[in-house]
Amino acid sequence: MLQMTRDDFEELVAQALDRIPPELTRVMDNVAVFVEDEPPADDPELLGLYEGTPLTERGEWYAGVLPDRISIYMGPTLRFCEAPDDVVHEVAVTVVHEIAHHFGIDDERLHELGWG
Repeated sequence: MLQMTRDDFEELVAQALDRIPPELTRVMDNVAVFVEDEPPADDPELLGLYEGTPLTERGEWYAGVLPDRISIYMGPTLRFCEAPDDVVHEVAVTVVHEIAHHFGIDDERLHELGWG
């Protein structure tokens, strides 16, 4: 397994977020991104997870709710990758993938677009 400090991994997530086009980040709403050590025990190979209500499903009822949550998991990412450059790439893909869920894009479409 690759070794990387939590700070270095968090910096990769921040860099991936910085590469999201401004026209998209301007419309992201009520979402927070977190780095977690490990995913839920029932899915130990999960690299990222979006939890919340996608923008496409929000209606007039959507007010006063907790932020959507995007989790990026350090442990499985480092176990999955073979080299530091792989981690940079995989973090970027995972961040884009989870943000796409915030915009209402499902896994099937993400795979079609090459972000699976």
